[in-house]
Amino acid sequence: MSEEKKSEEKLNWKKEIWEWVKIILAAAAIAFLVNHFLIANSVVPSGSMETTIMPGDRIIGSRLSYRFGEPERGDIVIFDHENGPSKKEIHYVKRIIGLPGETLDIRDGHVYINGSDTPLEEPYLKEEMDPSENKHFEIPEGCYFMMGDNRNLSADARGWSDPYVSKSKIIAKVQFRYFPKPGKVK
Repeated sequence: MSEEKKSEEKLNWKKEIWEWVKIILAAAAIAFLVNHFLIANSVVPSGSMETTIMPGDRIIGSRLSYRFGEPERGDIVIFDHENGPSKKEIHYVKRIIGLPGETLDIRDGHVYINGSDTPLEEPYLKEEMDPSENKHFEIPEGCYFMMGDNRNLSADARGWSDPYVSKSKIIAKVQFRYFPKPGKVK
């Protein structure tokens, strides 16, 4: 084999490696941008949202949902919230129940909004909420009140030292489950 041919093969080999490196770097950059600006990928750690979302389900949320609209009652969201003695921010997945400026009362195992005599309709609940002590919440402007669908086993706003989640802490609106059983989340 001539020297020229060996040199050309060596050059082609380096060129091939450089092409693969560029592809891998571009893929990593795209994945980073998508995961940090378009979607939120999360694993559900507990049964607080059963039977809507089960422990171990992998879900995708849209980070863009609330850039173009406001959160609504009934939306399932991924959010950060400081809770417990460590005051460490933790990702939660819960349903929005109370909206900014509303009052929320929990009486006889039902949720009442703004002093209504009719309880909030919640067809997504796993079971009736066990009656506990009556509670009253006044949701500040710019904040939301979150509860799990599995009310009897959900550590949610009812028991948090700061029960309100500001809009700035909402990361994404949950759109669908991709594992183990793919489907839209409602």
